[in-house]
Amino acid sequence: MVRNFWNKIVKSQEQRAAYYMLQNLSDRQLSDIGVTRSEIKYRVYK
Repeated sequence: MVRNFWNKIVKSQEQRAAYYMLQNLSDRQLSDIGVTRSEIKYRVYK
């Protein structure tokens, strides 16, 4: 039970880090990896 809770916390932190990283890329960099700015939240939290 504690392990499951801990894993959820870790996953949440990883998702926030990925979201922050993608938000700070330029539109050109996002285009290079095939993501639009409007897709970032969906891609990170799906």
